[in-house]
Amino acid sequence: MGDNRFSCAGSSGRENLGIEANRILDACRDRDCFEDVRVFLTATGDDVIARTGNVRVKGAKIIGSNIMVDQIQFNRGFYTVTVRFYVHCTLEACVPIGQTQEIDGIAVVEKRAVLFGGESNISVFRSYGSGSYCSLPEPVSCGKNTPEAVVEVVPPIVLGSRVVEASEGCNCCCCCCDIPQTVTDTLCGALNDNDNVDRYLTVSLGIFSVIRLVRPGQLLIEATEYCLPDKECCVQSGEDPCSSFRNMPFPISEFCPVTTASNAGSIINGNGRHRCCGDS
Repeated sequence: MGDNRFSCAGSSGRENLGIEANRILDACRDRDCFEDVRVFLTATGDDVIARTGNVRVKGAKIIGSNIMVDQIQFNRGFYTVTVRFYVHCTLEACVPIGQTQEIDGIAVVEKRAVLFGGESNISVFRSYGSGSYCSLPEPVSCGKNTPEAVVEVVPPIVLGSRVVEASEGCNCCCCCCDIPQTVTDTLCGALNDNDNVDRYLTVSLGIFSVIRLVRPGQLLIEATEYCLPDKECCVQSGEDPCSSFRNMPFPISEFCPVTTASNAGSIINGNGRHRCCGDS
């Protein structure tokens, strides 16, 4: 068992404490494949797509999302969670003659999930440091309060890309004008809001995600009293940087090739033991 990096003396015995935390009421995980999703490009990007059909995606990352939680009628306690992801795509296109040009765009995908979030008829008010007795009252939300949706997602996997004709139709969940300004500001130019194009670019994305509904709750836990740590916050000054570098352990695992899927960075010797390229 590793050493405790946060040790202190004088801690008292355990006691039961009441805390407020978000309680997970329901959760789900999913792998979604979004096929042939249109990539909204700048005017320069649309001009490149009009002149070439050879395009590859160099990278994709989610730069924003919108999450909506709606109560399902006639099914008390259940909610529909709608998540819209904004994916920034960096692309490389072949242009005449033997040249490449990098462009970027935004792909928008949307998914839904139905989860149990419970019911609550209470109104919650909190005090803030900037408030006072004569401040404006906090407004009360109409109807029953809804749970909070939390979405966790890994970077999207690019499964493919192709240039299609406008006559084939568009797999779009929104139009160019629906993309927020904070998302379009990440592009190298303004989005082209002209939908009268003959060809456009599509990508297929794979996304792993976890969605959960939470509500504030009060819990009784067993805990120990907090105490100050013994370790001092000291920074070594005046030390030779080369000496510090020599004292660092050599990162052997970074130089080992991956030989098996289950034992990345190691190989098996004659005795059946795993060893790395720098082990004896």
